[in-house]
Amino acid sequence: MNSTAVQTHTLADLLWPAAPSHASARTLRVVLLAVGGSLALWASAKINIPFFPVPQTLQTMVVLTIGMAYGWRLGGATVVLYLAEGAAGLPVFANTPERGIGITYMLGGTGGYLIGFVLAAMLTGWLAERGWDRGVRTTAAAMLLGNVVIYVPGLLWLGAIFGWDKPILAWGLTPFIWGDLAKLVIAAGLLPTLWLWLGQRSAGKIGN
Repeated sequence: MNSTAVQTHTLADLLWPAAPSHASARTLRVVLLAVGGSLALWASAKINIPFFPVPQTLQTMVVLTIGMAYGWRLGGATVVLYLAEGAAGLPVFANTPERGIGITYMLGGTGGYLIGFVLAAMLTGWLAERGWDRGVRTTAAAMLLGNVVIYVPGLLWLGAIFGWDKPILAWGLTPFIWGDLAKLVIAAGLLPTLWLWLGQRSAGKIGN
């Protein structure tokens, strides 16, 4: 019973268990979680924190945290909803509307990272469903893998758009490494702490 719970349940299940016999309640839960997550992503894109060597947003940390808290299906769907809001013209991304909105913005230099957001949320969610968010080291490892999944398509996209003769790594990777490591440390402490705080009290309900 406990092994199954570790493999299938997330923090979202712990904090807001689905009603197994009420389809409408389950649907409402999923919609509200997805909308709430998309709003959190919107807010995180607008936060600029002074950091060395460049200011940082909280967006990558929120993407990965949503993935781990929601699981791979709902986490991925939440990020897709966020991208759909941006594609519809809402100024949900960093530096919007100043640098454009909608599909035009999404096909610019950040397009690969936006694809990476979906993949990373799904990956970290899949790992969380297998218990990786219970310990500091495994959470950090999941977050690190999630960051890699964000950066790979992001850098490939930059190279394809601007040419590999340009300083792609200096534009899209090295200025953000230290900030991402700092956010990784925060998330690696936060998620296991939430499990420790809430899990012992509610694991029996979820497992049953």
